[in-house]
Amino acid sequence: MKQLITAPAPHAHSGDSVRRNMLLVILALLPAYVVSVIEFGIGALITAAISVIACVATEWLISRYLLKENKQTIGDLSAVLTGLLLAFNLPSNIDWWIVVIGAIVAIGIAKMSYGGLGQNPFNPALVGRVFLLIAFPVQMTTWPTPQGFATSYVDAETAATPLYYLKHAVKTGQSVELPSLMDSLLGSMGGSLGEVCALALIVGGLFLICAKVITWHIPVSILATVALFAAATGWVGALPGDMTTGEYVAYSLLTGGMMLGAFFMATDYVTSPMSAWGKIIFGIGIGFIVMVIRTWGAYPEGMSFAILIMNACVPLLNKIRPRRFGEKKKA
Repeated sequence: MKQLITAPAPHAHSGDSVRRNMLLVILALLPAYVVSVIEFGIGALITAAISVIACVATEWLISRYLLKENKQTIGDLSAVLTGLLLAFNLPSNIDWWIVVIGAIVAIGIAKMSYGGLGQNPFNPALVGRVFLLIAFPVQMTTWPTPQGFATSYVDAETAATPLYYLKHAVKTGQSVELPSLMDSLLGSMGGSLGEVCALALIVGGLFLICAKVITWHIPVSILATVALFAAATGWVGALPGDMTTGEYVAYSLLTGGMMLGAFFMATDYVTSPMSAWGKIIFGIGIGFIVMVIRTWGAYPEGMSFAILIMNACVPLLNKIRPRRFGEKKKA
């Protein structure tokens, strides 16, 4: 006689898994990565490879020798994704040892010190990026210019990013020469690996929404808030005379880490709210903080800081839950 096995619901498995979701996000990032390799050459290959290898090695070493876990977690691909996202936030000509330090901070401090995947309150890749930005500001803000498939790694021609010139134009009221909107959309401009092609990131983000890996709430609320803030800046007459409100809105959306942050960084399962309204408020907060930093802050880009600040608000936002069926409102 066979033993009757009882278990709580659910009894049907959807086929979803951490590994599947991580793999789909990696696939969604590939179009943008291909463009970055085309624009920056071997530097993009080296930076991404070092970042991924360092992240995976750090997680393996901590799991094996510090946490004494027999079952390894590197097979879920979360460390691979963290390494790729960290690389997307770095210049392609950055020194290899700085990439390794960023990977150790991202995995060792921001992820494994809290207990591993699912328990970290802050996005690991962004923690690594912000640490490097504070510790190595010169190396982190020395941006190579796209030169086709360049074979040089560190010795590359550098220039400021379009966001720097855009911030300077708004702050001083002086006209500056910016890349065309088409170049901003297709990726022919300086910046980190994840800033070169807004179109590829949009395609990857839409793929994730269609595959139901992420929902629309966070990306749409971030982009809508940024667009409204940028439009309001133009309406109050704070733009240079040769720049229209529509152009400023478009540049605000297409330059910097806007698309990477909106679709791939802010939507991280662990560090974003669970409810729909929580996600919308989360996205609005990110969009607002980004534009405040871009307009009045010391840095031309503020996506990393905005996401990390709103990560800290997630426990509070998770208090927003739909009322259970039949539950009466308290007096």
